[in-house]
Amino acid sequence: MLNFAVCDDNMVILNRLVKMLEGIFIENNLDAEVSFFSSTATKLLEYTNSNNIDVLILDINFKSEYSGLELAKKIRENNKNLYLIFFTAHLEYALVAYKLKTFDYLPKPVTPERLEETVLRIFEDLKEGNTKTNFIKLGNSKVLLKENDIQYIQKDGMKLIYHTSDRTYETYSSLSKIQNSLPSNFVRCHKSYIVNVNNITNIKSNDTVIFNSQNSCSIGPKYKNNLMEVFNNGNYAKYLDSIDD
Repeated sequence: MLNFAVCDDNMVILNRLVKMLEGIFIENNLDAEVSFFSSTATKLLEYTNSNNIDVLILDINFKSEYSGLELAKKIRENNKNLYLIFFTAHLEYALVAYKLKTFDYLPKPVTPERLEETVLRIFEDLKEGNTKTNFIKLGNSKVLLKENDIQYIQKDGMKLIYHTSDRTYETYSSLSKIQNSLPSNFVRCHKSYIVNVNNITNIKSNDTVIFNSQNSCSIGPKYKNNLMEVFNNGNYAKYLDSIDD
């Protein structure tokens, strides 16, 4: 799931952009949503300080205590992988905007066709692997999950269930088919589970893995030594609050 945020001090333009984006997501069957939109710079900063966004669409000529460029600079300091898209009627800002590693620059008025082209290029960019395993593709679908969002992957019959902190995703496959394609921080801990060790907060003495959202899964006796070996030799133990073993 890609989370989009949109910010413009003109509510008419803001609402139009949100509707355009939602239409593009539906039309192209994209796993994305507008998770935040606002006409206020401070609200955008507050949101991004406590929530992760993947794509920010922002007016450069923002009439507030911060310009669009200043806003983008502050947000990028904490989010290096952000896809940044600017739009404005003032073409002279374009060169400055690109210095902030801007993915695209949209002149006003933004058309649905031009916006769709940019959104599809983001998904194409991810598909080509330019994110260096920050995203994991869900089977043969167009769904892309952020690697850090995945807590564990569960085998359930012919299905795999990807568990994140707030929801689950299902696809038809097997753990053996995907295991070699996953990053090294994904470790088999049970015949039915692969865990993302970066998201483990505790390992209980009853052989249960606890995640930061209080989700949990079991450790199988066959896999326990291998899981602990990863912690000891892979330096993943720093991600744990405690290990009760």
